[in-house]
Amino acid sequence: MKTVYMGTPDFAVPPLKALVEAGYEVAAVVTQPDKPKGRGKTLMPTPVKEEALMHEIPVYQPQKIRNNQEFLDTLKEIQPDIIIVAAFGQIIPKEVLELPKYGCINIHASLLPKYRGAAPIQQAVIDGEKESGVTIMQMGEGLDTGDMLSKIVIPLDKEETGGSLFGKLAQAGAELLIKTLPSIEQGTVTPEKQPQESPTPYAAMITKQMGLMDFSKPAAELERLVRGLNPWPSAYTFVNGKTLKVWKSVLGQETSDAEPGTVMGTDAQGIHVACKDGVLILTEVQLEGKKRMEAEVFLRGYHMEAGTRFTDHKE
Repeated sequence: MKTVYMGTPDFAVPPLKALVEAGYEVAAVVTQPDKPKGRGKTLMPTPVKEEALMHEIPVYQPQKIRNNQEFLDTLKEIQPDIIIVAAFGQIIPKEVLELPKYGCINIHASLLPKYRGAAPIQQAVIDGEKESGVTIMQMGEGLDTGDMLSKIVIPLDKEETGGSLFGKLAQAGAELLIKTLPSIEQGTVTPEKQPQESPTPYAAMITKQMGLMDFSKPAAELERLVRGLNPWPSAYTFVNGKTLKVWKSVLGQETSDAEPGTVMGTDAQGIHVACKDGVLILTEVQLEGKKRMEAEVFLRGYHMEAGTRFTDHKE
């Protein structure tokens, strides 16, 4: 079964590695162009490109694949039996979807039809889901609307972060892919259609602005936000004119009738902040220009009195 693999970030690395280890012929890898990073703006390869080069697989990095005749001609020359897509980062046009014998399949990091969209991993944590998983689906022209071919369910830990779930689902996706491919090739897979109506919730693309903490919301909601956006883009607030990233937090046992965003006090556990419903204790933080540290260590060098207010903007 000759495959072409299309993917870009870390999430897409384990499935590619699994394909190679399982003996599948990966004729080509398609990934996003290298991007400049760091102060020197050095061009850095995508994680998938790095993995492909380790296995001496030809890599293609078109700026866009839509309306790209040269890229389409390349695929036609390769004549893949199937194209496997995992977090590639571009919409796959109809002429590519219809090219392979078995079409294009996508490794999507949610239990479809829930959490169609760009950021299903973080959103599942933010929403307090008890489980997530991976769906392998036949790709169509809609966004994550194709027939579902197989699923694997992964329970979420109480302290699950976007980063930890990312790793679990990447590995689960790799295992599910290797289990699913033989049934596609043998024609024994049973596709399951998704509902026509748009299910909720939808997983929109994550932006930095989503991390701004609104303490007029319940403490439990903010605790999930902190975990869901760890490690990127991270939850944050402002104090005394500076940005304070919040890497970890826990729910306090106490109650408060103080104005939301008010520091009730500090102790060895962290910074106790009043919320609309309950108290959130910030246990690991990072002040603008400083290193990430446990709140207890942070407080040794930064005096924060009771009554200090966290705001939603730089004052």
